[in-house]
Amino acid sequence: MPIRLHNFMGKFGWEMQKRFPMLSSNMYLKLQFLSRAKSQKKYIEYFMSKEVPPHPLVVNIETINRCNSTCAFCTANKNAEKRPYCRMEDTLFYNIIDQLADWGYKGHLTLYGNNEPWLDTRIVEFHKYCREKLPDSFIFMSTNGLLLDIDKVKAVVPYVDQLIINNYCMNMKLHDNVQKIYDYVKANPDEFKDVDILVQMRYMEAVLTNRAGSAPNKKNEVKVIKETCLMPFTDVFIFPDGRLGICCCDNFEVTELADLKKTPLSEAWNSKLYQEIREKIKDGRQNWPFCKYCDFIDAGLRMDAVVDELNHSETLHGARQSLTKK
Repeated sequence: MPIRLHNFMGKFGWEMQKRFPMLSSNMYLKLQFLSRAKSQKKYIEYFMSKEVPPHPLVVNIETINRCNSTCAFCTANKNAEKRPYCRMEDTLFYNIIDQLADWGYKGHLTLYGNNEPWLDTRIVEFHKYCREKLPDSFIFMSTNGLLLDIDKVKAVVPYVDQLIINNYCMNMKLHDNVQKIYDYVKANPDEFKDVDILVQMRYMEAVLTNRAGSAPNKKNEVKVIKETCLMPFTDVFIFPDGRLGICCCDNFEVTELADLKKTPLSEAWNSKLYQEIREKIKDGRQNWPFCKYCDFIDAGLRMDAVVDELNHSETLHGARQSLTKK
């Protein structure tokens, strides 16, 4: 099926987020920390054992640092925005994609960060270039859908593997334009057989993670988080000005691991600062100042990529062992 509708535990989950927001958030996070601990530890050990770091699993490129929504949990909402406006230069974008191609990158790629990608008028053109240069990468787009229509969906789907539409609302109903898209795709599945379109029903005032202590509706400057985090081992996060940030939780763009206008991406991924962060974070977030109060949990898509990478490495290891015995 080319289009799916997901509603996070249905009516029960919606009411929990609405009536018991903090309890709902904390219960979800505790469950996720417990269920992912083993896989996270295993991947970090795998990563740290390599002389040359494995490629990132996800590359996030924010081409414009603006959003048009008002989600209560996000500092990028248009009523809370504090970042100086920035739109990535064309030459910088194409150079980054060319570097990924030369690097042999085949992981996940998204032209999205703390923003709404459709605010960038070049977004379809950019996705087309990504598909041409990175044919083996899993390219996905995440959008709030407010600017979306059938024509835009048709324009971008030839270049993406997945289109995620986050339908942020208060009434658990699809926006009129998203409903039209949903109905059209359901009625014309052959037009979208090569793409996975996922519509997610999202509560606009949900309490989620504190995003390194910066989430407007979940501040945290007291409770230290001791669990580890995969982001320094899995994600590249690129601001529109070309700086490499620590992760998507740097809503205010205050971290800088490298400047891609000066340093090649492959070198930046293995910089001394990155190595230091990883060495600290592997034993817990409390060991790095930016991360010590952060309870962010990486998305399911990223965990799927982690499992795939571990399975692939174990398959290769088994094949090598078999060849050695022969």
